[in-house]
Amino acid sequence: MTGSTNEADLLLSEDRDRVRTLTLNRPDQLNAFSQALYVALADALRAADEDPQVAVVLLTGAGRAFSAGTDLVEMKETATGADDSAGHGFIALVDALAAFRKPLVVAVNGLALGIGATLIGFADLVLASTKARFKTPFTTLGVAPEAASSFLFPGLVGRQNAAWMLLSGEWVGAEEAREMGLVWRVVEPEDLLDAAWSRAATLAARPISSLVAVKETMTAPLRPGITAARELENAKFAELMGGPANLEALTAFAEGREPDFAGLPPGV
Repeated sequence: MTGSTNEADLLLSEDRDRVRTLTLNRPDQLNAFSQALYVALADALRAADEDPQVAVVLLTGAGRAFSAGTDLVEMKETATGADDSAGHGFIALVDALAAFRKPLVVAVNGLALGIGATLIGFADLVLASTKARFKTPFTTLGVAPEAASSFLFPGLVGRQNAAWMLLSGEWVGAEEAREMGLVWRVVEPEDLLDAAWSRAATLAARPISSLVAVKETMTAPLRPGITAARELENAKFAELMGGPANLEALTAFAEGREPDFAGLPPGV
C-alpha cells in the first residue's frame, strides 16, 4: 500500500490492490471546492485514468462533509468581477469526470451540496453514510444547474424527483436518496469506507480493459446529451451569475441571513 498527498494536502491519494482512493481534504471548509481543489481533483482523475496500475477510483471526503460545493467566497469574487479566472477549475473537473474511462465509486460520508451532489451523475456506484444529505442549491443561489445535472439527474432519479431537487434546493436525506436512485447503498458511517472499498476492490480484480469497455458501452449513448446540457447550463449560469438574485444570495450568505428574493425586481 502506498500513500501520498498533493500540494497543500488538498487531496489525499492512496493506492491499494489497484484501487486509488482520493479524499477531498479541506475538512475545516467542509471540503468546499476552491479553484485549487477543482484543479487537483481534475488532475488526479486524469492521472488515474492513464495509470495502468489503477483499475478503479474511490472518491470520498475527510471530516463530516463530502463536499459543501463551490467555495462561496470565491463565487462572490467571480460574481462581482474580482476574479475572472474562477470557474476554469470547475470546467476542468467536469471535463475530467465526463472523460474518465474507469469505474468511479463515490463514498458520500456527509453533506453533499452543489458539485458535491452533481458529480454523482458521473459516478458508477455511490454509497452513502446514513448521515449523508444532498442538496442542489441552484435556485437558492440564483443560478442555473451545473455538471449536466439537468440531463443526468432525470435519468438517475426520474423527472419529478430531479425537478424537486433542482428546482427547490431542499435537502434530501440518505434513505430518500437511495429510494429515488441517487445512491446505491446506505450504510452506517463507521462502515462506509470499508463497504465502498470492498465494492471497488471487487471491480478492480476484473480486467481493466473489460471494465473500460463496459463503462464505454454504458456511457457512450449519454455523451451527446451531456455535451448539450453542459453548453446550455454554462450559458444560463453565466447569464445569471452576478445578477440581482445571485448577488442577493451571496450577500445574504456573507451576512448570515436568509436571502430575500421577493424584494427583487419583477421577473427576477
